[in-house]
Amino acid sequence: MTYYVYLLSSDKHGTLYLGVTSDLIRRVHEHRTHAAPGFTSRYGVAHLVWFEIYDDALTAIAREKQLKKWRRDWKMRLIEEQNPDWVDLFLGICS
Repeated sequence: MTYYVYLLSSDKHGTLYLGVTSDLIRRVHEHRTHAAPGFTSRYGVAHLVWFEIYDDALTAIAREKQLKKWRRDWKMRLIEEQNPDWVDLFLGICS
C-alpha cells in the first residue's frame, strides 16, 4: 500500500497543515470541501503544496512526526525546493 505525507497551505506563505494518509486524493478533497470541522476548515487550508510517497505506514508516520517538529521556515523551504510557486498540486494528481 502507498502512504503520503503532505502539506496544505491557505495561500502562498500562508497557514500550513501537515498530515499523513493512504488516500491522498480523498483526504485532500475532504479538506477542500470542509467535510469535517477542524483546523483546515477554520483557517481555509486547502491547497496541496507538497507531498512525499512511502511504501509503508510506519515510515510515513515517522516522517510526519519528524516534520511536525520542524520550524515553519524549514517547512517553507521544503515546499519551495519542489514547488517554488506554491502551485496547488491537487488538480495534477486527480488527472
